Amino acid sequence: MENFNMSKHATFYALGLSYKKADAAIRGKFSLDAQAKATLLIQAEAEGIDSLIVTSTCNRTEIYGFAQHPYQLIKLLCANSQGSVEEFQEVAYIYKNQEAINHMFRVGTGLDSQILGDFEIISQLKTAFNESKSNGMVNSFLERLVNSVIQASKKIKTQTEISSGATSVSFASVQYIFKNVEDISNKNILLFGTGKIGRNTCENLVKHTKHEQITLINRTKDKAEKLAQKLNVIVKDYADLQLELQKADVVVVATGAQNPTVDKAILNLKKPMLILDLSIPKNVNENVKDIEGVTLIHMDHLSQMTDETLENRKLHIPQAEAIIEEIKEEFIAWTKNRKFAPTIHALKEKLNSIKDGELNFQRKKLANFDEEQAELISNRIIQKITNHFVNHLKDGDSMEEGIEWIEKVFQLEQEKIFN
Repeated sequence: MENFNMSKHATFYALGLSYKKADAAIRGKFSLDAQAKATLLIQAEAEGIDSLIVTSTCNRTEIYGFAQHPYQLIKLLCANSQGSVEEFQEVAYIYKNQEAINHMFRVGTGLDSQILGDFEIISQLKTAFNESKSNGMVNSFLERLVNSVIQASKKIKTQTEISSGATSVSFASVQYIFKNVEDISNKNILLFGTGKIGRNTCENLVKHTKHEQITLINRTKDKAEKLAQKLNVIVKDYADLQLELQKADVVVVATGAQNPTVDKAILNLKKPMLILDLSIPKNVNENVKDIEGVTLIHMDHLSQMTDETLENRKLHIPQAEAIIEEIKEEFIAWTKNRKFAPTIHALKEKLNSIKDGELNFQRKKLANFDEEQAELISNRIIQKITNHFVNHLKDGDSMEEGIEWIEKVFQLEQEKIFN
């Protein structure tokens, strides 16, 4: 397997955990908030890691970067989350070099999403990239790779129907409410938390129910007020949470808290209630199910709901994969050019040095020496020689051996620097 040593560290890794093997509880342990991600980047730099990005969403937590060994990255993840190395090993995946590149393309284009064709992940990848770049933790390889993935994502979104139809966790939430709550138009709905999923769920509820009995609560009230103004729903203070919970028939929890914010004690109910927990980590304590009439559904269950829309999306996977392959090939060609560029540059300098020495000798020896003509011919010969070597390295089976041979024959002393 080709080694993408575009860093002083030899290997490019993609490692993490996702909904495929890690349940919501484990994903919650390894979730990273903004502060944790910032700290992780600082620690990585202190340990000599020069290029790394980290993403943490409801469905996955991942690190992409260069390291001498994957344990360096695993240790950083565990140090900044609630998860242990042992827990990570049970559910994790570790890809390197070409497989790591393949993985980022599939994740960034929605092919690896819990709901096929969900393009929310690409904006999260962009955010992670920008955070790392602002901290000086992105080299040219990682920047080119992320930009290539963004390009593939855009092309798939515009040229295929893999994201067509209304299929998302928020839409599935509304579908579930419709199917399982009778007389929904006369029921009280409470939305606690106004993150991305919470906002989308609220918009879907308003759009599909024309419902006016929706109440919003958020720790930061002004965020709730902005959304309420847009959708014409009610806003209550965070201090009123317990009271509003007791009034509600349906509760949608979509907060970013690291620990449960709704539990058996705060509910104190005497009537049926449907609770949808759309949070990672889980924000509703499992003990609410001890209360008679309370139904608790987590987002993982909602994501398993399939419909015609999702089946239709699967038909467009081959077209999306073809687009990925095309853009990925362009990226791989770029990495190969980057790999031998320092050697070719050093070779050219060596040949120019030989040329300058010979021209100086001929200038002293010949009275009618045509320096301009000699310079022109020499430069053309050097260009033709270097082009032959470039083509050989591009088309050859072993680029590393070719580079080593050129450096040995021409006694090139050059340092490969990739920044």
